[in-house]
Amino acid sequence: MSVFLEQIIVYGFVFLLCAIIIVFYLRKKKNTSLEIIKKVVIAKEEGLFEPVSLHPYIDLNTCIGSAACVVECPEKDILGIVDGKATVINTSNCVGHGACFHACPVEAITLRIGTETRGVDLPHINQNFETNIKGIYIAGELGGMGLIKNSVEQGQQAIESILKSKKPSKEGVSDVIIIGAGPAGISATLASKKHGLTSKTFEQDSLGGTVYTFPRAKIVMTSPMNLPLHGKVKLYDTSKDELLQLWNKVITDNNIVINENTKVENIIPQQDGTFKVVTANGDEFLGNHVLISIGRRGSPRKLNIPGEVSTKVAYRLLEPERISNKNIVVVGGGDSAMEAAMLLKDDNNVTLLCRNDNFTRSKPKNRELINNCIEDNSLLVVFNSNLLSINDESCIYKVNDQEDSKQVKNDLVYIFAGGELPTKFLEKPGVKITKRFGYIMKKHS
Repeated sequence: MSVFLEQIIVYGFVFLLCAIIIVFYLRKKKNTSLEIIKKVVIAKEEGLFEPVSLHPYIDLNTCIGSAACVVECPEKDILGIVDGKATVINTSNCVGHGACFHACPVEAITLRIGTETRGVDLPHINQNFETNIKGIYIAGELGGMGLIKNSVEQGQQAIESILKSKKPSKEGVSDVIIIGAGPAGISATLASKKHGLTSKTFEQDSLGGTVYTFPRAKIVMTSPMNLPLHGKVKLYDTSKDELLQLWNKVITDNNIVINENTKVENIIPQQDGTFKVVTANGDEFLGNHVLISIGRRGSPRKLNIPGEVSTKVAYRLLEPERISNKNIVVVGGGDSAMEAAMLLKDDNNVTLLCRNDNFTRSKPKNRELINNCIEDNSLLVVFNSNLLSINDESCIYKVNDQEDSKQVKNDLVYIFAGGELPTKFLEKPGVKITKRFGYIMKKHS
């Protein structure tokens, strides 16, 4: 056999092998695309395709389909690749890590809040976290960035901005008054101490803000962060409890006081450029600057029904392991209500009232677990139901398609109806709020 013929055979074999590899690659790519398309269809049917908070927006003209965003996203089925382009899937489950934004090699992803059809109310803040009212700053979830790591970073950055515009110290006037002791507020408090600023911090509930209301075992952090006066925190798969213990330790070690269970009712700008902060019990404090880090939900949303003022009604679940042998009604159709009901069901008789006909805006894993509870009769779930009133011994509710109301024996009621954006609180001192549609969240300096 001639050398020429041998070369043809070798080249032909190599070509055939390459062709087979390409065919298998294209077939796998097509099958993967079809799987993602099916997931998108299901997400739309279940109401999970529409984003509810900060989310990735993909420019298809720029995207090269590298899948770096899919690989870096720590959540499941938020992003996928269809026909060589990235797409969102269960967008409403996105928690705003921003990992996809940083991973994209061609900057095809921007982080946005709101869509073209659904607007989100946001306060006006500039690159330094200052609002339209000079001296009032906002950091964390209220400004649109809800992830713990992002909020911690913003709390520090806001204090650094305040440091640059620090006013001369006055007796009886704090350099900064911090409202809210969640991730951003705690970080800002620690940063104030680190930079030598005098500060006062007020929290309407307990240390940790909304983090404190998470169920004990819930994972709340998935990446490391830098905490002022402590350094790098490497808690990848940590719980609420571990995070709160860390915050308490750093606060205690540095002799910092957090004024818990103290709700701020009003911020009043003064003629000399300071701010009078008034609490719910009438106490007044003066500060050169104010940093608001109270979260987007502000105060829990009430149902405004008879008996809701009862002492057996609560809007957050604390220490569920200490509650047993009770008849409990949980109200809500989101993750918080589902998780609370499942935490309580083993040691109590629990009824979960859901206003809708399904759990649309919740994590897939929670839906799977709640369906298992329904099947094994360990939890009573009543769809299309509304709580009408609460009395000492029972709760009255009604199912949409039934004329007569129902009564269920009751010892405790937990209401998870979301929270209300603290619009009035912000507007009192003059902070502007605008409904944003597909607003691009810019990186702060």
